[in-house]
Amino acid sequence: MSETRPSRSSATTSGVAYRDDPAPTGWTGWIAFASCMMLLLGSFQAIQGFVAIFDQGYYAVTEKGLVVNVDYTVWGWVHLVLGVLIAVSGVGILSGNMAARIVGVLFAGVSAILNLVFIQAYPVWSMIIITVDVLVIFALTVHGGELKRR
Repeated sequence: MSETRPSRSSATTSGVAYRDDPAPTGWTGWIAFASCMMLLLGSFQAIQGFVAIFDQGYYAVTEKGLVVNVDYTVWGWVHLVLGVLIAVSGVGILSGNMAARIVGVLFAGVSAILNLVFIQAYPVWSMIIITVDVLVIFALTVHGGELKRR
């Protein structure tokens, strides 16, 4: 009438119980932050590029006052292309792509150096972008592996 053997669930939990990789921590928010900042940084770079291309009289010094004596149109195109590449990398980071993280760190570093060279033309804007670049590099290098797909 009554069954004497123990009932056993058909669902197994051995896959969850014996996982080698740790669960993502709360630090994954830094990666989402870095990705959003990269989208914002790409927009900032693009705006800076468009201003340099279309309104060369906007900046505080002439081309001869810059560290690298290059026409503002060239600076504008460099900023514009770098901005697009940073924004595309920011989208790739949300997918957990390791190549996008590496490219994101490289482009953020290039952006920081580029704005350091460009700092005499528009100091406040360049300092803001350099600060965001440093935050992005920190977030991607310290906590970047936690968003990777499992």
